[in-house]
Amino acid sequence: MDLTPLIRDVPDFPKPGILFKDITPLLRDPRALAYVIETLAAPHHQQGITQVVGIESRGFILAPAVALALGAGFIPVRKPGKLPWRALRQPYGLEYGQDILEIHDDALTSADRVLIVDDVLATGGTAHAAVSLVTRLGATVHAAAFLIDLTFLGGAAKVGVPVTSVLRY
Repeated sequence: MDLTPLIRDVPDFPKPGILFKDITPLLRDPRALAYVIETLAAPHHQQGITQVVGIESRGFILAPAVALALGAGFIPVRKPGKLPWRALRQPYGLEYGQDILEIHDDALTSADRVLIVDDVLATGGTAHAAVSLVTRLGATVHAAAFLIDLTFLGGAAKVGVPVTSVLRY
């Protein structure tokens, strides 16, 4: 299925010089959305995934559906101050600044095998921060899966685990 017509380029968002890949047109198409979820999940079936970690915010749209497809649970990784329980924090750099991710300190155990899911892989900072949080809790990160990999930014090399994606730019 050709998904490229359903990805809208938005120049200068969230700041000048950034070309934002807007996935909302894709999300409103039920066939395309179903295709994306199955394509994200497919390489990870029969891999013993127990939890799917979704990264705020658009990772929250995809990760729960991927978790259901894999028969796994869903764990949110959020921006600072959004989780109601004790949380581990991980600062990271991104293509247009600095940020922090958090995960509940009891979200995962050493028995968990995790797939990390997000919408776009750019420089790899966000995904690497999520990998760090998961491993700090003692879980094993199987892989990270993305709807879009902006390959020209080289983020996959920085994530530290195998990376799969549906689209590559």
